[in-house]
Amino acid sequence: MKLLSLDTSTEACSVAVWMDGQVHERFDLGQHHSELILTMVQQALAEAGLTLKQLDAIAFSRGPGSFTSLRIGAGVVQGLAFGANLPVVPVSSLAVLAQGVDAPKVLASFDARMNQVYWGAFARNEKGLVELQGQEIVIAPAAVPLPEGSGWIGAGNGWDQYATVLTTRLGSHVNEWRKQTFPKARHVAELGMELFKAGQTVTAEQALPVYVRDEVAAKMKSL
Repeated sequence: MKLLSLDTSTEACSVAVWMDGQVHERFDLGQHHSELILTMVQQALAEAGLTLKQLDAIAFSRGPGSFTSLRIGAGVVQGLAFGANLPVVPVSSLAVLAQGVDAPKVLASFDARMNQVYWGAFARNEKGLVELQGQEIVIAPAAVPLPEGSGWIGAGNGWDQYATVLTTRLGSHVNEWRKQTFPKARHVAELGMELFKAGQTVTAEQALPVYVRDEVAAKMKSL
């Protein structure tokens, strides 16, 4: 299978081409997504010896994450997929983060600003892929839900920002947290391939960011 994957959900920006298990990846840590992303795509494809039209699909981190960064990623994916007539596989950016952590249970978190975090609990299945336990939410660090059992590992820039509050809240549920851990495109590809096989694809125009905060606000207004 040949898959192009992108992640722009945080301050990190990455692109990977997955070709039958072989990965060609580009990664940059900085706020230059709009300047770098297309060049990174071109470089990864060239290194793999592929063109867009030779791919089976494009996968991308659909959110949650930085509003601006997510829009950049979605816009690039829409353009590439439309031009090459390829299906798109949206993948949770929190799941992508968790997939890259070498641990069976991960509490993935991004800084959501406004004294909140994006939050998701993930457990690894028998295939080695993480699965969401419960829901992805946006919440104050001091109010994150307590996971079942112990042995959880924290990761993401939400932990970098609010480690003291989160460790106090979670107590013995958490063994440790990993500093400076970011989602990467190679893990978008790992999760995206399974979703592609399961038929969970969308068209180019349906490749939209998922902000989570907007969804929560909408639900609160409807109550």
